Amino acid sequence: MMSLGDQRVVHYLDLLWVLVGREMKILYKRSVMGVLWTLITPLLQLLTFVLIFRLVLAIEVEHYASYVLTGLLVWQWLQKSTLQATGTIIGNRALIRQPGFPVSILPVAVAVTGLIHFALALPVLLGFLIVDQADLGMALAWLPLLMLIQLGVVVAASYLLAGLNVAFRDTQHILTSLLQVLFYLTPVFYSVERIPAEYRDLYALNPMVPLLTGYRQILIEGQPPSWGSLLPVVVLVLVLLPLSYRVFERQSQRFVEEI
Repeated sequence: MMSLGDQRVVHYLDLLWVLVGREMKILYKRSVMGVLWTLITPLLQLLTFVLIFRLVLAIEVEHYASYVLTGLLVWQWLQKSTLQATGTIIGNRALIRQPGFPVSILPVAVAVTGLIHFALALPVLLGFLIVDQADLGMALAWLPLLMLIQLGVVVAASYLLAGLNVAFRDTQHILTSLLQVLFYLTPVFYSVERIPAEYRDLYALNPMVPLLTGYRQILIEGQPPSWGSLLPVVVLVLVLLPLSYRVFERQSQRFVEEI
């Protein structure tokens, strides 16, 4: 017989999967292509970057198509999830007003939806890597752990942004602009080596830099990720996740009044 704590965990997971399924349906309601848009958008961006940076500007990066597609898929998870999570409280007024509803599950559901989209795109990415003759190997076993770290980053950011957006409705617009800047400060379509050596320590403060480098080490180089570089990201998640959750929980006491 399950304990009360176990029952709560099972109930939470059941509710999480219901909400994730709901998120997927809302995202692709009346869409002909449906979940394929998860691939169409980054593939079109990939074509643009290959044409401009590989053929026109002659940027020399080995396995460039796979390199860029990896960056685009990782970035897409962060970008879409944080933007959607920012508006998730306001967009779920009916659920928020239900007595006893665990509001804190909403940002997690958005982040997990992003994880599922990333996982669905992985077979296509692996196809690119095989055609590109990348060094796929046993290092792939590290991929789930890296995805878990990114999930932690996304959930932590989502809690902060979702709570802030209820009180300050410009949050989503500001975030859109900040993400555009952050995109160019993240090595999605260029190599970290192009950053001058004297600025690389400052550049690495962007947690997406070691994360994205780790993905490429696993998928393209066939090597385990550099845990020395990833350690600050892990520490950031371990510190920021409980803090952002507490801030969100404190804010949630006023959600019904403010929405």
